[in-house]
Amino acid sequence: MRSMRGSVVVMVVVAAVVVCSWGNVQMASADTSPSQCKEERNLLVNACRPVIYGRSPSANCCQRVRVSHVECVCPYVTPKTASIIGAIGVDNVVKKIEGCGRTVPRKFKCGSITTP
Repeated sequence: MRSMRGSVVVMVVVAAVVVCSWGNVQMASADTSPSQCKEERNLLVNACRPVIYGRSPSANCCQRVRVSHVECVCPYVTPKTASIIGAIGVDNVVKKIEGCGRTVPRKFKCGSITTP
């Protein structure tokens, strides 16, 4: 069984892949503060938590993905956290995103993860 810390890391990685794989990648504006980015990450992780357990993204998760800024999430996708995604698989996350009716760009790089 995964530790609580490990589960949180996996949630951040999944949320990052979801955000970075989305067709409409939104870039942070110059006025996005570190505290705003932290809040965005927290909202995204909480909204998309069921994705970790094999569920499809909810309407709320999809909404958070659409409004989150790549620069707020991708810096947290380090090689160490990216290796954790192996348990879930980028392809599985892409399928869930496409289940929401969104196109996933090929070869999009977010931190240490590149979409297929």
